[in-house]
Amino acid sequence: MSLTAEVKAELTAVRDPRPTARVAELTSLLRFAGGLHSIANRVAVEAEVDTEALARRVARDLIELYGVRPELVHVHGSGARNGSHYAVRVIEGGETLARQTGLLDQRRRPVRGLPNRLTTGARPDLAAIWRGAFLGAGALSEPGRSAALEISCPASEAAMALVGAAHRLGIPAKAREVRGIPRVVVREGEGIRVALAEMGAARAAAQWDQLRQRREVRAGVNRLVNFDDANLRRSAQAAVAACARVERALEILGEEVPEHLRQAGELRLAHRDASLDELGHHADPPLTKDAVAGRIRRLLAMADKKAETEGIPGTESAVPAGVED
Repeated sequence: MSLTAEVKAELTAVRDPRPTARVAELTSLLRFAGGLHSIANRVAVEAEVDTEALARRVARDLIELYGVRPELVHVHGSGARNGSHYAVRVIEGGETLARQTGLLDQRRRPVRGLPNRLTTGARPDLAAIWRGAFLGAGALSEPGRSAALEISCPASEAAMALVGAAHRLGIPAKAREVRGIPRVVVREGEGIRVALAEMGAARAAAQWDQLRQRREVRAGVNRLVNFDDANLRRSAQAAVAACARVERALEILGEEVPEHLRQAGELRLAHRDASLDELGHHADPPLTKDAVAGRIRRLLAMADKKAETEGIPGTESAVPAGVED
């Protein structure tokens, strides 16, 4: 089973008892997994999902929340969509359902984004929006350099609404267009873990974190094993020395360290192999490499000055023996 299928299976089993969260999830799923169709001059609501279990859950929610009677259809893959999937359709009462879920506005015009009452809701409702969107059109790739959690969107307005909800949840999501299709993408490894956890996929979040850490450790070991170039070896030693000195500086200064210097030091420790230019890109807001280097220099100088005053070992004392600073 793929990572995407595992996450969707776990999310399908999540049942938030709050009515507003159930409505938010169902509305989001209908928005991202399907939309509106005209059948015999009547408005029909349809959603296409990957599994029968999810289709039955969507049908049950439609019955319990809106009192409509959907039909389930097993659809065999064709064209751009491979493999079998399931369609949940509401024809009788479809227009009323579309209005109630915000797929149609009061003038019978299709809504391209998400209802404002949902995107400004409480945190559980925002998490439910993301859960519904992922169940409807989400995908998760394996941890690695090209790792990503992606949700295909029916329109750019829907993508921006999803990004807004993500930022309120602390998920670093961005909207972009790939081959003409609007998508919401989370690429940072920790951001993907947060997104999975917020949606309710706690098991998948833990599994993802383990896979990511294992790959990072393996990559680090491989880099060390393959250090046959003297410049790379010196760079690695310099990074070890710099991190050791920064750790010692933060220890010496304790609560006295200015916040902007603390952030620079913590950035260095969080991305030990990154260049100063890469560290600047990781900062929020982004910094130039000179700004990052300057803050780290001031952090070390402040710590060494305090260490000298108090007669304790300075930052150089933390550098491992045999490692050149």
